[in-house]
Amino acid sequence: MLNNNAKETELLSEFCSAFGVVKRASDIPQAISHLESINFNVLVVDQSLAHYSLLKGLFKHMTSIVITGDSEDKLESIASDWPSNRYTDHILSPYQRTSHKDFLRALKTALEHSRLKVEMQNLRHAGELGDIEMQEAFSQIKELKHFINDSIVIELEKRLAVEAKYKWFLKEKTKIYDILKQLYIANDVTNFVDIAHDIKELVSAQSISIYILDENETLGKFLKPLVWDDHILSHPEISEHNVLIDSMDFAAYTVLNGRPIKSSELISEKGFSKRYREQLNFPLRSILCVPIKHAKDIIGALEVYNKIARNNDKNRHFTLDDQEILQKISEHISIAITKLNLIQYDPLTGLLRPDPFIDKVIQKLKSESKRQQEDVSYAVVMGDVDWFKNYNDKNGHEAGNNLLRELAVILESSIREEDLLCRYGGEEFLFFLSNISSREEALIITERIRKNVEKHYFEFQEFQPRKNLTMSFGITNFTRARFDSSHLIDKEDIKEIAHEADLAMAEAKGKKTASMEPGGEKNAEPEKNKICVYYKRSPDDTKVKDIIMPYTEIYAQERRKYHRHYTSTILIYKKDTTPKVSKTINLSLSGAKVSTEAALPHHELFDITLLLGNKALQCLGQVIYSRKESGNLPYYHSGIKFGDLSIVDRQILQDYFASLTVERIR
Repeated sequence: MLNNNAKETELLSEFCSAFGVVKRASDIPQAISHLESINFNVLVVDQSLAHYSLLKGLFKHMTSIVITGDSEDKLESIASDWPSNRYTDHILSPYQRTSHKDFLRALKTALEHSRLKVEMQNLRHAGELGDIEMQEAFSQIKELKHFINDSIVIELEKRLAVEAKYKWFLKEKTKIYDILKQLYIANDVTNFVDIAHDIKELVSAQSISIYILDENETLGKFLKPLVWDDHILSHPEISEHNVLIDSMDFAAYTVLNGRPIKSSELISEKGFSKRYREQLNFPLRSILCVPIKHAKDIIGALEVYNKIARNNDKNRHFTLDDQEILQKISEHISIAITKLNLIQYDPLTGLLRPDPFIDKVIQKLKSESKRQQEDVSYAVVMGDVDWFKNYNDKNGHEAGNNLLRELAVILESSIREEDLLCRYGGEEFLFFLSNISSREEALIITERIRKNVEKHYFEFQEFQPRKNLTMSFGITNFTRARFDSSHLIDKEDIKEIAHEADLAMAEAKGKKTASMEPGGEKNAEPEKNKICVYYKRSPDDTKVKDIIMPYTEIYAQERRKYHRHYTSTILIYKKDTTPKVSKTINLSLSGAKVSTEAALPHHELFDITLLLGNKALQCLGQVIYSRKESGNLPYYHSGIKFGDLSIVDRQILQDYFASLTVERIR
């Protein structure tokens, strides 16, 4: 314990004493004096003394480091300076007797890591000595063959076989410690699930599955596979492999009863459910399933299939030794699951899963409603990989998994810190954009995401229909005014909003626009790589239907400050309750330039009526500038910016502009 705060040292030492002998030091010289006689397993050090440059070379490689302090940023910075092969962890203070579980958990993990390093060091040393002894034994036997009869030689070879078997046992033990090491150093979900192959090889199984216990309103409690039959699932069909906790199934029995299942008489077993017969890539001959426990709670299951016989061994059934090995490994898997919070995050991409994502959106809306105005806007964006099935079919599921992992990094780096992102389905991703000032801002952020994907090179993208890998997006905007009360927002509200974004995304992918000729061929390939926006009608306006409009048709023009149409039409504005008539010089989606007899007050708002052919458009207008033209003419040119136009008003303007274009062509 290296800490110059006596009170904190006293408290932490009391916690640590349950795990072993505690030595205290208030400075580095005092710590060095302890090091002369003791090799420490764990150093618990205050952040002020924990810099690698101060402690470099003092502690042996087996010593784990736990850094304590009151600043998360400082703790992460100090921990990152230590070499990657040195186990380090950090815990925030202050510590109280009633809330010190996180510190004890970190300490226990650090002690286990140190013990594993010592064991591995001893194994390596024993292995090196064993190799030398084996070589000497072979040499001696070779010499003895020239002097003694065959029976003695056979006896010596039998003894050598026993030694060889012991040597094999040491190697298997080393494999176990290697797996445990990978579990403890896993810093993301991908690293965690990569150990599945090693576990399968350790017990000589044909295949493996790893489940975590999950729960939702529809299914209740169920087992969700992180790994199924050696594969990380990457399609919406993941639900096909979910296991209801009360079903007649081996994995469900194991979790429900908390006991392992080891069987090779499958036909007569009640747990031999339909999914084992139809969803595995091979006939199931034998199975071993053990529960994954965290403290007293069961949080998942580990399952292996079909024992593979080694060498001349005819045993094709899992043994009690296999069961013991899996149970031991499952204890460490539970620590990794808890550490990586896999209940919250998607195992393939490391992004939030849908249910935790929706919970965080609701929490964000409720917390922001306490300190912000009700007119703050939000956006939900649904994104989907274009022609993903084509990518998977041509390049294989593993390539598809790698693509989704890489894509998750691109998407996460393209959003702001306050935004949220989740993997919503197989190749679908859902975004929550917080504190959006306008619909245009949501479009700008989404366009940035779309371009980042389009410009990034993904392996095998040249085999896609357009020689590139792209995504299509759908957007829906809303405010808290949509809900009766921010305190009553529930999951169904957010799912309804996500459904609107999904409809807009379907339009962007061309699912509704690509039609079929009588002969069966498509008359036009869907454009895709687009953004569409969902417009929800006002609750008070039952005549206007919800509609979806493509971003490229309107907002691509708006981001170029709108196209100006030089047309002269009547514009009526009310000043001091008196209507005034003027004429437009030019007109666009954002506003108009008009000619008036007098200057208009800067930034003043007016009620405006525009006569557009046989239709009238009413809205608010704000004066941006008003200046007198050169010469002696008594006219002023004024720029008026329209207020937020409804989608109907925008369409009226668009129709009018289209009629002007037709008139010019004639």
